[in-house]
Amino acid sequence: MGDKTKIQVGRLKVGRYVIIDDEPCRIVNISISSPGKHGSAKARIDAVGIFDKRTRSIVKPTSAEIDVPIIDKRTAQIIAMTPDTVQIMDMETYETFDVPIESGVDDAVKDKLTEGINVEYWETLGRIKIMKYKGEGE
Repeated sequence: MGDKTKIQVGRLKVGRYVIIDDEPCRIVNISISSPGKHGSAKARIDAVGIFDKRTRSIVKPTSAEIDVPIIDKRTAQIIAMTPDTVQIMDMETYETFDVPIESGVDDAVKDKLTEGINVEYWETLGRIKIMKYKGEGE
């Protein structure tokens, strides 16, 4: 858990994920400046945090390496719900997790969550976020 890997900045694409300020982020824009007389091309990466939804930007040479999170996408069933947390059980390992609704549940699925349904959750850098509603029997 908490795994990450490195990738060359010039190989990043919009929609992929990157780690900025220890936060896994989804890339929303990449602009590359042409190399100057004595320098290398630079990439400006704009990304939004998966957990905190904050926009972050970083500028790096396209030849540099940057950390990207390894995201584990898994299926779980909702066992219990409180006003602040959702308790889920992994369908393979039967591990249970308490996920905070505020930072751990994607806005698109917040209203659909009820006990007994299956969801897709992502685990990265030791944190969990419920991303998709899978419905019954899926």
